Amino acid sequence: MSFSILGLDAKILQAVTEAGYTEPTPIQSAAIPPIIAGHDLIGIAQTGTGKTAAFTLPMLTKLAQLPPGSRRGTKVLVLAPTRELVVQIEENIRAYAKHLPLTVATVFGGVGEHPQIRALRSGTDVVVACPGRLLDLMGQRAADFSQLKYLVLDEADRMLDMGFLPSIRRIVQQLPKVRQTLMFSATLSKEIESLTHEFQRAPKIIQIGRRANPAETVTQFVYEVPKHLKPALLLHLLNDPKMEMVLVFSRMKHAADRVARQLEQKGIRCATLHSNRSQNQRLKALKDFKSGAVRVLVATDIAARGIDVDGISHVINYDFPMHVEDYIHRIGRTGRANAIGDAISFVTNEDHSELRALERFIGRGIVRKKAEGFNYTAAAPAYNPAEEDSRLTRGHQQHRQQRPARPQSSGPSRHPQSGGPSRPQSSGQSRWRR
Repeated sequence: MSFSILGLDAKILQAVTEAGYTEPTPIQSAAIPPIIAGHDLIGIAQTGTGKTAAFTLPMLTKLAQLPPGSRRGTKVLVLAPTRELVVQIEENIRAYAKHLPLTVATVFGGVGEHPQIRALRSGTDVVVACPGRLLDLMGQRAADFSQLKYLVLDEADRMLDMGFLPSIRRIVQQLPKVRQTLMFSATLSKEIESLTHEFQRAPKIIQIGRRANPAETVTQFVYEVPKHLKPALLLHLLNDPKMEMVLVFSRMKHAADRVARQLEQKGIRCATLHSNRSQNQRLKALKDFKSGAVRVLVATDIAARGIDVDGISHVINYDFPMHVEDYIHRIGRTGRANAIGDAISFVTNEDHSELRALERFIGRGIVRKKAEGFNYTAAAPAYNPAEEDSRLTRGHQQHRQQRPARPQSSGPSRHPQSGGPSRPQSSGQSRWRR
């Protein structure tokens, strides 16, 4: 199938050809015609299947067909969960609209708001925004969406996970009732389905592939490794020349920084991406990773929805993800657009219950492997969290011994923050079943 039979504007077809695209992906083939026809739509597809173009190309076609006198004011609003995804969507829109007289602006936190306010007040054609910052600027009366025709909720499931639903509701309440609303997601949960009744009118549902299942082009396997040997195993794997462009996922921000330092000390150029980095630092990290200036990007899950980089050869789950959805989106960074990729997960004794839950969810086992040439008994750890925890504990005990004893209270113990009675600790129920 060719893009030319989907009803796209000639100037957009020219831009698509110049971008090197020859035929649409399944989600694009299925979604573009009903969007052009004016239907609300829910698009469900795995990451890396071209969802951004699936909603961008038909909307740009409809904007191109508007009479010149009716183009005043913002016509398209795209909401996305992360700064990185907002920037990525903007780049795609600019590429597809390069032959059209359209303006695009981004709105997100972490940078100055004055340029964003100016762009909103100028009535830019397309606004791509994170909900939090946009709601702040709408509260300052900086945005006029009275002429809005199209609303897109991209990565809707992730926005729900991140707690953006109240902000989205407040934004939508201020938009025109008559509009076309498009929702795209990697999963179709009950929460997503309930949003259709709230925001959409008789939407078409387009679902490509199996529900919430990892991409078929990604080879997945597991290395079972003691926790203290994970740094040494990561270094061993990265010595393989096949590891050309590697995305390493850590669960915590400080752990991502620590892993990056260890790799730099061993001569492996890398960058980090997490929420403690400034916006300029995050953009530079992505730019260096895309250009090949660094071979390894160490990130937390903030990157799982925002990175759209061609050519990632491997994803390594240095820390096993806490939720199955995080696993799906992490490994979806490789094997994109039918390319081949590998997803490697480090699994410690603490992760076995989560691994079994993941395998039940995807309906099959994940292959266990041992790293060829890695000595699991002789390898010296670059960092041993257990030893550091022990040192911290000893230091804390010594500090307590130097302090005078506090008088004992005969009353019930109090919660240290609330002042109320202390509560028993959690019984350790699996995080996957919360």
